[in-house]
Amino acid sequence: MTAITEALRRLPKVELHCHVEGTMRPSTVVELASKNEIELPTSDPTQLYRYTSLDTFLEIFWLVQSVLGDGDDWARLAYESAVDGAEHGLVYRESFFTPARHLDAGQDLGDIVAGLAEGCVAAEEATGVRIMLIADIDRAYGPGPGLEMVQRLVELRRANAPGTDRVLGIGLDSTELGVDPTDFAPAFELAGRSGLRRTSHQGEVTPPTTIRAGVDVLGCERIDHGLSLLDDPELTQRFVDERIPLTVCPNSNIRIANAYPRLELHPYARMRELGLLATLNTDDPALTDLDLTYEYRSVMDAFGYTWDDMVTIALDGVEGSWLDPTDAGALRARITADADQLASSLATG
Repeated sequence: MTAITEALRRLPKVELHCHVEGTMRPSTVVELASKNEIELPTSDPTQLYRYTSLDTFLEIFWLVQSVLGDGDDWARLAYESAVDGAEHGLVYRESFFTPARHLDAGQDLGDIVAGLAEGCVAAEEATGVRIMLIADIDRAYGPGPGLEMVQRLVELRRANAPGTDRVLGIGLDSTELGVDPTDFAPAFELAGRSGLRRTSHQGEVTPPTTIRAGVDVLGCERIDHGLSLLDDPELTQRFVDERIPLTVCPNSNIRIANAYPRLELHPYARMRELGLLATLNTDDPALTDLDLTYEYRSVMDAFGYTWDDMVTIALDGVEGSWLDPTDAGALRARITADADQLASSLATG
């Protein structure tokens, strides 16, 4: 590992767009499938991790999701996810989980949240990484189940159920094509009234009108992916002026959505040139053979960024987060101090 790659690995990082199910180790997929009597098409799940579109990726994502049978499985997943992230400088993550398929199969949302929280606590004790949660609505199940999930989450929070203090907000993910995001407005309106933060996946394979709907109809405070935003200059300028965060996943957009043939053609650099608060994230790292070190190093190389540019990107992750001002300030100070030390080692190395 080169000195700059090692420095990027050690640079403290925030991640705002990562699906916990998409961090599942291949060995864990196999072991949980055996435990829960789920038949896999192969004993090596990595053979399945090749995608031609978002929807073909989702077929594998749903298969991986299916091996999570109980709260203990969710706890193991959360623990391993955080430990693996810590190896690549992760210090804070707001992690998505998408429970629709499990709720449909009879699991209880309270058990899922409690399991995730248990794993997060164990990982924090082991690594110091702080993990918070975002409950994602699965578009494929429609607005009715989405609203029911939010209603149940609100009930659990009011009852101070285990782990619910870690659930910061809700999101909207899964297939984008043929789905009107405004259909989910009642669920997002309830979430907002109940003090939950709001984000949604928009514009990965859909036009900027869906991004506008995300902020204007769903009340989202940030947008996940948002690739088509630049097709609407007026909306782009609004995002710049209002500092609405984008949680961008450049390598995922290539490996999952096949949106660009190579990283150099991704609009990430253009987003940042225009002044957008475009954060850097992995999305589903275990299903795409990614990690935060690779994400940072490949983006640095593709766009000719300097060390200072990468530190700014790390700091922008803090700005885009839902941390309170005190915690955000402390994390910015930590990143800056560690970055200065790493820069000194690079200069003398």
